[in-house]
Amino acid sequence: MSEFIKPAKTIDEQIALLQQRGLTIRELERAKRYLEVISFFRLSIYMRPFQIPQDNTHKFKVGTEFKSVVDLYAFDRELRLLIMDAIERVEVAVRATINNHMSIKYQTEQPNSGSHWYLNESLFRGSYNHKRMLSDVENCQSKAHQELQRDIYKINKSNASQAVKEIHLQNRMRENYPRFYQHTYTSPRLMPSWAMVEELTFGSISHLYQGLAKDNDRKGISKRFDVPHQVFQSWLHTLNFVRNCCAHHSRLWNRELSISPKVPNSAEWALPERLEPSMVQPNRRIYVVLLMLAHLMRQISPDSQWHNKVKALVTVMYPDIPLAPMGFPDDWRTHVFWSGENE
Repeated sequence: MSEFIKPAKTIDEQIALLQQRGLTIRELERAKRYLEVISFFRLSIYMRPFQIPQDNTHKFKVGTEFKSVVDLYAFDRELRLLIMDAIERVEVAVRATINNHMSIKYQTEQPNSGSHWYLNESLFRGSYNHKRMLSDVENCQSKAHQELQRDIYKINKSNASQAVKEIHLQNRMRENYPRFYQHTYTSPRLMPSWAMVEELTFGSISHLYQGLAKDNDRKGISKRFDVPHQVFQSWLHTLNFVRNCCAHHSRLWNRELSISPKVPNSAEWALPERLEPSMVQPNRRIYVVLLMLAHLMRQISPDSQWHNKVKALVTVMYPDIPLAPMGFPDDWRTHVFWSGENE
């Protein structure tokens, strides 16, 4: 362990440091603007592919330009936006499918059996933390209710007429369903399942799916996406990780997945174990996530052109970005998900 002694540097000092390390900067003012709004620290991770390996002085390879670093950053940003677009649609579909399956299947003559199926602990595995899930839902409602009470207090303190106050109160109450439910209903104490699945985090939804007691329920849900249920659970875990990366603007371009997702046992999912000469494992890079999303998008939005947007990103918009670090095999264009043969 050693003491951290690096001083903060001005933008001009950062530019000088990059030039000292051998980076060619043709438009100084443009480079300064980038460093002002992106930051040296965020860009530094995109500098590494252009730097001499194992060089502690962080020297750049001969001929490297600042534009190449910025282009890689811009590509990664566009990639995140494209992936986030697909994950958002998949996430919404997963939430809807879980509720559609469970609420209808467990609707009985008992009051609230279908609308509040998730209150039934017997529908979940013993290892699933059912109490924590209920606590998350209750906390969501309580927080929304407290916010509503603050809004009601402010509205009642205002000088508006009673009619105007009533309009404001109704608008505030209906801004989100949790506050509306707690303000309107006394039993059951928690909101119905179709609202619950919208309020839990995607990570919690993934755990809920895994926690369902019956294989038939997990199979019934995953069937909507044409994926075996064991594979689907793995995908939810991976997509939640990637979603969090996107939400925090983290690098995706050459990121290695800590756990490779399971894939169906069919020809289109047979990937090379490693790429030559990089030795990158495609099933642990973003390429396998793109395949997953291409498949899922075809299930939930058959007319979507998302796969063509992926192709355009890597072949037209940023043709100079190396694809091997992402896990793209050399023959990726012939894959059925990208070639359009299954359209």
